[in-house]
Amino acid sequence: MTTSIRKFSAGLAALAMSFALLGPAVADTIAVIGTGNVAGALGTEFSAQGHDIVYGSREPDRDDVASLVERTAGNASATTQAEAVVGADMVVLAVPGEVAEEVAASLGDLSGKIIIDPTNRIERGDDGVFRYTMDTSNAELIQAAAPGSSVVKAFNALSFRTMIEPGGAVTIPLVGDDADAKARVAELVSGMGLEPMDVGPLSEADIIEGMLAIWMNARMAGTPYDYHFRRTPAN
Repeated sequence: MTTSIRKFSAGLAALAMSFALLGPAVADTIAVIGTGNVAGALGTEFSAQGHDIVYGSREPDRDDVASLVERTAGNASATTQAEAVVGADMVVLAVPGEVAEEVAASLGDLSGKIIIDPTNRIERGDDGVFRYTMDTSNAELIQAAAPGSSVVKAFNALSFRTMIEPGGAVTIPLVGDDADAKARVAELVSGMGLEPMDVGPLSEADIIEGMLAIWMNARMAGTPYDYHFRRTPAN
């Protein structure tokens, strides 16, 4: 390799590093509703990409909430759930699945915002088997509760630990009706070292939510796994 080529390659590497240090071209404000394990994983991972995180909590003054804010990079803060979404570009509903619809409806007008839905509502029967029993999906219920928003189903079929340390190739299926919203969520997924895959419209969210049931059953059977969809060449 000639000296000029080496200098050119070194310049490209330095330029790439500069862009990496600058963070995303547009830093979003992301309201993370909830302060549990999933909220903490997604909030800290998104902040590491240069986004501003506002945690929404029913009790924002708790010590554990303050601790979460401290370990979240950048301009992180915590406030009430309704206040957290004011001025936010995206909203993450990191709440229990059985209250997701109710929480979405309580947040006020979410028009124009992207809602990331990592929730599930599966049931464990008397036989110990997890099953998906809903006639619709949480994602569709959330969309109905916030009709002016763009709901994207994501991050619902893996553990919060895998969100932080994938340990290998892990696919995050995305469903939603807004292509631009899915593309923006895909950028967040890629920034975490995970693999986003657009698998269709929001009407298919029940299938994605049902994936958690067999994921849980496999763990109960002693055969845990994470989802990785092997891409094939487009025809």
